Amino acid sequence: MRLTRREFDKVVERAIRRIPPQIRAHLENIIITVQERPSSELLEEMGLPPDYPLLGAYQGTSLMERSAVAPPVYPDMILIFQQPLQEMCRTVRQLEREIEITVVHEVAHFVGMTEEELIELGYE
Repeated sequence: MRLTRREFDKVVERAIRRIPPQIRAHLENIIITVQERPSSELLEEMGLPPDYPLLGAYQGTSLMERSAVAPPVYPDMILIFQQPLQEMCRTVRQLEREIEITVVHEVAHFVGMTEEELIELGYE
């Protein structure tokens, strides 16, 4: 599957609307951006091989690590990687679901949710 950037952005918007309100509320102060693929520097920083099909990444300071006296310097960001997501999906519906799962998992990193909490919400 190969979508234009504009088409992919629309799928991302639909996927975000599908996220349960209790999780979506945390997206208010997070920038979500789409990139073609993860950079080799990001993969290396994460300890992943250069050809790893990373779907998304959270960059920022999680709520668990924040301090009232030393606020974060940069805004929190979720990166969505278009190419790896498109390569693993056969339909737009499947792509939308994978983007939803990816964003939810990245929000979980931000707020410190456990895997068990994600499973309870239907995100395994």
